[in-house]
Parts: sequence; structure tokens; C-alpha cells
Amino acid sequence: MSEAEAVSNTAEPEPNSPKPVKPISFLAQLWPYLSRYKKVMAGAATALIFTSLITLALGQGVRLVIDEGILSQSLSSLNSMLAFVMVLVIAMAIGTFIRFYLVTWLGERISADLRNDVFNHLVHMHPSYFEENQSGEIMSRLTTDTTLLQSIIGSSLSFALRNALTVTGGLIMLFVTNLKLSAVVMLGVPAVLIPAIWMGRRVRRLSRESQDTVADVGSYAGEIIRQVKTVQSYAREGFETLAFGREVDKAFYVAKKRIRTRSFLLGIVMMLAFSAIAAMVWVGGYDVMTGKMSGGELAAFVFYALMVAFGVAGVSEVYGEIQRAAGATERLMQLLNETSLIQSPAVAKQPRADSEDHVRLEGVSFFYPSRPDKPALKDLNIHIKRGETVALVGPSGAGKSTLFELMLRFYDPQQGRVKIGDVDIRELNLDELRKPMALVPQQPVLFSNNVWHNIRYGRPDASDEEVIAAAKAAHAYDFIMDLPNGFDSDLGENGVRLSGGQKQRVVIARAILNDPDILLLDEATSALDAESEFQVQKALEELMKNRTTIIIAHRLATVLGADRTIVMHHGEVVAEGTHASLVATSPLYKRLADLQFGSDKLAEQALAE
Repeated sequence: MSEAEAVSNTAEPEPNSPKPVKPISFLAQLWPYLSRYKKVMAGAATALIFTSLITLALGQGVRLVIDEGILSQSLSSLNSMLAFVMVLVIAMAIGTFIRFYLVTWLGERISADLRNDVFNHLVHMHPSYFEENQSGEIMSRLTTDTTLLQSIIGSSLSFALRNALTVTGGLIMLFVTNLKLSAVVMLGVPAVLIPAIWMGRRVRRLSRESQDTVADVGSYAGEIIRQVKTVQSYAREGFETLAFGREVDKAFYVAKKRIRTRSFLLGIVMMLAFSAIAAMVWVGGYDVMTGKMSGGELAAFVFYALMVAFGVAGVSEVYGEIQRAAGATERLMQLLNETSLIQSPAVAKQPRADSEDHVRLEGVSFFYPSRPDKPALKDLNIHIKRGETVALVGPSGAGKSTLFELMLRFYDPQQGRVKIGDVDIRELNLDELRKPMALVPQQPVLFSNNVWHNIRYGRPDASDEEVIAAAKAAHAYDFIMDLPNGFDSDLGENGVRLSGGQKQRVVIARAILNDPDILLLDEATSALDAESEFQVQKALEELMKNRTTIIIAHRLATVLGADRTIVMHHGEVVAEGTHASLVATSPLYKRLADLQFGSDKLAEQALAE
């Protein structure tokens, strides 16, 4: 990560960035989630009020034990008062159990609901969103921020509310018990709250910065772990260790500032609170000595004063946690408010099943968001008939794979239309558009699961027999049965336990099982050895019968059997026809054919260029 990037991570929000969420008001943004569990919240609130009232009643219990029991020197009265106090303690314990269980359950449930909603939102986002945002940052919001909210809602917020209630009740009981001493205590309350509120703003900003730097650490580590073979092959372990250490230190530096600010806040609050208590005890002790109040009243007053002091200190401490919750909520809501650029229409159309043209591109021009000045496709016009096999050839960067991405509607063209049958694909429901297609990409994609799951991914309802038949058709059955647990074998992250050719055949089996109307093959046999390629090619020939097939290939030998070959260069169609006609009419195709099928002289010339 560059220094500029590091600075940007800790910079103040841009003028156009989302307005920061204020403390406590983050609950308003979470209300749609909280409101699902009103009964649980009502039960937790009831238990919270009940335990707070019991806590306040304990102060009077202390007064009675001293005045009616100890000072009266009556053992029976002392026993009665202590029994009363024990009843209160048991009632408080029961109420605390109910409150803690319900509030913790609520925190876990809200966290789970948020994770589900965020993940559901992410899987429907347009692909370019993930090109523009780091995966580690997104994962941090999905995991770390939701876990933080679970902790806040399930613990810290309940603690803050309980302390707020006891502080309020304690202040009332202070005035009821002794007005003079209450005035002494009240002088200390503003002195505690003002610095808490003032410094809380800085804590919140530092909390947001801390969460961002932790996300950067996760992004960096994730990238290095994914590319660990490259790191090791270039002997860069030492460099990456130092670089990661710098990222960790940046996160620690911001966290240290946050911790220092919170610690200073807590220390100031504790000092001011206990200074007020010390002044109150001196005044109260003087009044007891002069007979103006009883020892039990002073003890009760000290009890309530300590309750208020600890309550204010507790609220001040939790205030920093609530600031962090506000930052986490801001990040999550910012993500949930992102709108996908690719969405199903409100009213979807259905393409005609008998239309002669299965796929049509009409005047399509497209620029990738990351390269707005360089067109990937320019005024492209292609008609593919139903059941036709069409090959797309051309040098790298010609726009072949981009055509697939537009057909699957990962992107929308800036100009022109992509049509399935007689309907613009922007007028089709996304699921209805993509389900009849099967893509076999150049880089096979497998999931961290067993073989059954990976082949069955496109058709979860397929039977075991159908999965096995698809594996056999893709010439994958034999090596699958050689795995330790056959079809039950876990393939590891992205199929790390398989070779490149084996991965490709599992992906081809997935496409065969899907039985698509439109088959998209992007260098589908590129990772196979000659023998496997021959076998899979036979399987693909069987699969391509009676369906529309579009093949991207650099090796022309794999597309000689196509009905038609389209030659692309710089995002444009420069020629089309059969292999024989293209060799005669297209210089680019002839050059590619000469490089692959012979003509050593031309090959040497091309390499020299």
C-alpha cells in the first residue's frame, strides 16, 4: 500500500461522503431490525426496569439494616431487615438473568440478520463494484462490524441503559434522602458529563479510523495468502512479513490513539466523580456528628451516591463503545445503501422460443468503468441463429470475453442492445436470463466443498445418477473415483487439491449437468493435456448438439468444426466465415492460422515483431 493510500484511510470524510451517524441515533437506523423482535425488547426492558428498581430499593434496605437493626441493637430487627435485603438480592439476580439472556439473544439475532442482509445485498451487486472495492474491506464490514454491533447491542447498550436508569433513580433517591447532600453531588454531575460528551466525538472519529485500518490489514493479508505460491517462488516472504508488519503497526497506532483518549476520558470521569463523593461524605459525616442526620441515612445516601457515580462512569465508558457502534452502523448502512447498476426490470418480458436469431448484438459499444477512455467493444453487430455453433477468435484484448460478460449482463453496454431472441436482455428477469446459459471460463472456478456440490452447483435438484453421468461425459469420473473419498472428497479452496485439467473437467461436468440452451465456452480446454483435450472435445461435441454454442479459443484447432468463425480485433468484427474462407480473405486470421498450423517463416517473423 502506498503512503498516499495510507493517508487516505485516516483522512477526514470527503464533503460528499455520507453524513456520519450520531451516537444513539444509530439505533434509529437499526430499528427495522430491532422492530422484528418487539416482544423480546419488551421483556428485556421490563427486566431492566425491574432490576433497576430493586437496586434502588437496596439503598433503603441498607438504611433499615443500620437504623432499625444495628443501631437499635435488636437482633430480631436485624434478622428481619437482612432477610428483606436477601429477598431483594434474589429478585435482582432473577431479573438480571432474564435481562442478560434476552438482551444477549437480541444482539446475536440482530447481528445474524445484518450479516444475512449484507451478504444477500452483496451477491446481487454488479460485478464492477467488486473491482472498485477491496474484498478485505467488504469482508471486514460483513464480519467485524456486525460482530461489534452484536457486542454493543447484546452487552454495552444494555449496560448503558441500566446505568442510565440507576443514575436517574439514584438522583431522585438522593433528593428524597437528603437535599443538602444532593446539592453537593449535583455540582459534580456536569463536571463529569461535559468532558465525556466533548471527548466522545474524538473517540468516535478514532473508532472509525481504527475499523478502516483493521480492514486494510485484512485486505493485505488476504491478498498475500491467496498469492502465497507467487510470494514464495520469488522468495518475498521476508519483504511481505515486513510490509504486513507496517500495516499492523498503522492499525495499532490508530487504536493506541483511541485507547489513550478513552483511558484519559475514563480517568477524568472517575476522578471528578469520586471527588464529588469525597466532598459529600465530609459534609454528611459532619451532619451525623452534629446529629442532623442518622447513620443509616448517611449510609443510604453514600449507597445512592456511589450508584450514581459508578453509573455515570459506566455510561461514560460505554459511550466510547457506542461511538464505535455508530461508526460500524455507518459503514454497514453505507454498504446496504449501495445500489446495483444491474437489476431486473419491474415488469419482465419473455423471449419467443421460436425466434430464428437466438442471440443478437446490435450496434453495441462498451467501455469498462476502470477504462472509460478505451472501448472494449465498438459498434458490434453479431447475429447468432438458434442451434448454431459460433467461434470467436482473435488476439488477446480483442473483446471476446467482454462479449460473454455482456450476454450474462454482468455489465450493460453504453450504446446498442444485446438481445436474446427478440427481447433486449435489460427487459428480462436476471434469473430467467442466466439460468438457460452455462459458462465454462478459462480459469475454472470451484468451491470449498465436495465434488457433488461443485458439479451440482447449477442444478441443486439433480440426482446422484445425473451427476455421475455428467462426470463421465466430461471424462472426470475416473480421477474423481481416485480421490480419497470419491465424490465426497473436499476439493479445498478453489479446488486446490486438483490439477488444472481436473478442475476444468469438473467445471465442464457442471455445464453438462446444467443442460443449457446457450453454452458459453471460454478457452474451455486450455488447461488440458492433449489426451484429455481430445476426450473432452468429444464430450463437448455431444453437448453442443441441438443448442446454441459460442466458443472463445486461441487455438484454432478447437474451433475448426464451428458453423461460423468470427474474427475480432480491438473490439470490432473484422471478418467472419469458415476456416477455409477466412484463410483466403482475412490477413489476421491467416496470420493466426500460420502461427499455429505451420509456416515457420511467418512464425519467426511474428515473434521478431
